[in-house]
Amino acid sequence: MIVNEILKGFVIGICASAPIGPIAIFVIQQSLSYGHKTGFVTGLGATFVDTLFAIIAIFALAVAQEFVSMHRELILIVGGIVVALLGCSMAFRDPFRRMKADGVGSSISIKDFLQAIILGLSNPGAIFVIFALFAFFNVDVMPHNLSVAPILLAVAAGSAVYWFFFSWLFSRWSKTFRVRQLLWINRIAGIIVMILGVVLLCDGVFKGIFTIR
Repeated sequence: MIVNEILKGFVIGICASAPIGPIAIFVIQQSLSYGHKTGFVTGLGATFVDTLFAIIAIFALAVAQEFVSMHRELILIVGGIVVALLGCSMAFRDPFRRMKADGVGSSISIKDFLQAIILGLSNPGAIFVIFALFAFFNVDVMPHNLSVAPILLAVAAGSAVYWFFFSWLFSRWSKTFRVRQLLWINRIAGIIVMILGVVLLCDGVFKGIFTIR
């Protein structure tokens, strides 16, 4: 039944977003600093990436696996640099400067959306999570059948719903913190993301060196 497959797609979208990683930390930082709207828009960047990976999982599983396998070291190195730079920006910028300049507690910026997309694409390992989820839930779709469209929309909806409530939760928590505490939370979050980027970079360099023949 197509309804069952759509429900599976919705659950896959939620499960794909649930792991705590650089994007989740970034959404937390944005939600605490700028509010629910900004955190949610940032989360939608992750939704875009999850949906893209779901499309790849359905239409080009074998090709995607081969591409990631052939260029894994390069992807890790480039992705590590991007993640580390983003973490550095999060750690050393004043997250409240834009709030003071705008005179509001919450704002929406396309930059946040694009940063989340870059952050998601820099972690190619996430695509295997999507592959595993499709296999685990035994989603029965034909790549060239129109029935695949509602399933992909369900994946996007599940991811969007997750990030909506995730950003809402942390934006509510921001009211219990003072500005100085929020500043340190942002710095710590940035340092964590930066460390993750360095780990990805070192992993890529290490694998690149030891796979040279």
